[in-house]
Amino acid sequence: LLVSSMVGKDRIIFATKEDHETPSSAELVADDPDDPYEEQGLILPNGDINWNCPCLGGMASGPCGEQFKSAFSCFHHSTEEIKGSDCVDQFRAMQECMQKYPDLYPQEDENDEKSSKDLEDASMEASAAKEEKGSS
Repeated sequence: LLVSSMVGKDRIIFATKEDHETPSSAELVADDPDDPYEEQGLILPNGDINWNCPCLGGMASGPCGEQFKSAFSCFHHSTEEIKGSDCVDQFRAMQECMQKYPDLYPQEDENDEKSSKDLEDASMEASAAKEEKGSS
């Protein structure tokens, strides 16, 4: 008898003595040294985004994965003077999706407009700082 329940963000599973006595059927897969995504970081050598990068914290999967990929891709490939300023619609769609799943994507601030604006402001400030650093 396996019982599973959610407590906050943690999942608790209860197993009986019989569950532990049954041999596991799990198969371990060895790391593939030729895996092109293994330890490549966020950007692959060819310039593509590595959606499997642990640095994304799983944002590329889940119910809003497509919206996240669209917004992040737009920002990554943006050539606007204020990087990402052409991606507002994609970020808005991602934000709207995330608001539908508050348990998966907790909002830091009750004022969603402010949170979204803070995110946009932070990205623009980071871009401006990067441009200043690169032009000196």
